[in-house]
Amino acid sequence: MTTTTRQIPSELKQAQKLANLLDSAFRIPVIGYRVGLDGIIGLIPGVGDVITTAIAVRIIRLGHKMGMPKPLIEKMFKNVAMDFVVGLVPLVGDVADFFFKGNKRNVKLMEKWWLSQNEGEIRSSAREQLSEWEQEQRT
Repeated sequence: MTTTTRQIPSELKQAQKLANLLDSAFRIPVIGYRVGLDGIIGLIPGVGDVITTAIAVRIIRLGHKMGMPKPLIEKMFKNVAMDFVVGLVPLVGDVADFFFKGNKRNVKLMEKWWLSQNEGEIRSSAREQLSEWEQEQRT
């Protein structure tokens, strides 16, 4: 292969790992539903929500570092704020933490934005790799 597709930024990889840890790191046996530390740590009144919000803000900072536009960063903050505020409501917030995957949503915004910024290069690289593969198949 002669061309290399632009590598996924380390910031995006870090954000993906954090979102997985917070939203879906563990599988509940029998039902198979995935939960993360956000739901588990969120069970600790007050402190849990502050800790997970601080980690969620780290994901936003990674998006900012990648150069994401302000409207997307604001949307990410809204997701974190909603998760935090709902998480403060006793019992209801604890249950919501297991279902509202705000960190995954934020990483999805980051991924879509990065793909849109690199679409031409990705398509070009894929075409070139396909062409090389086709040539290999002929020999």
